[in-house]
Amino acid sequence: MPRSPRRPRDRALYVETLIRAPMERVWELTQDPELHARWDARFSAIVPLRVRADGAAEFRYELRVGPWTIRGTGVSLGERRGRGGERTSALVFESGSALSPLASGRGYWRYVPTDEGVRFCTGYDYAPGWGILGRVLDPLLTRRLVWRLTAWSFDRLRLWAEDGVEPERVRPWRGWRPGGLRARARNCRSRPERRTGRTIMQGAPEALGRIGRR
Repeated sequence: MPRSPRRPRDRALYVETLIRAPMERVWELTQDPELHARWDARFSAIVPLRVRADGAAEFRYELRVGPWTIRGTGVSLGERRGRGGERTSALVFESGSALSPLASGRGYWRYVPTDEGVRFCTGYDYAPGWGILGRVLDPLLTRRLVWRLTAWSFDRLRLWAEDGVEPERVRPWRGWRPGGLRARARNCRSRPERRTGRTIMQGAPEALGRIGRR
């Protein structure tokens, strides 16, 4: 019997966590640019630029790595119109910085209310920077590091939303001290619990297509 063709591996990144906090609290901490930059280690600053007629928000971002600063721009659109109280947020971004391992990308957040709290998940994919070197390093190193950084940030968000632990108190090295606070990437899922046959990016909200066409 001939073997069925193997499906290509879905390389998009997926992170999911359960946050035992009210939906409005999770929404506030993730949709306010100043608060977002405090828990998300992928950004050092997020500066709003303007709001489009359809409600999409343009922004610029920075990530400081030692003496260097990676800069880029993006557009996001949060919507509260999902069934059963579900909310979504879509994002596209690009960086012209030669230092950035991510040249451009697109992704989404989903906020799914449950009896225990909010199931908060993201799916996103990107084109690597750094030319040929970046394309070689991406599956071996970069993509794994980006997933861990995202998952670590999600757990830091969870600690803030659930227990009021401000992100500045949660650093990678503090967890090694007695009584230190530590976020853990392993507290997050790397794939959806239920397999539907769809790819991660096929689960994106319709808004991602709208802002991506601009």
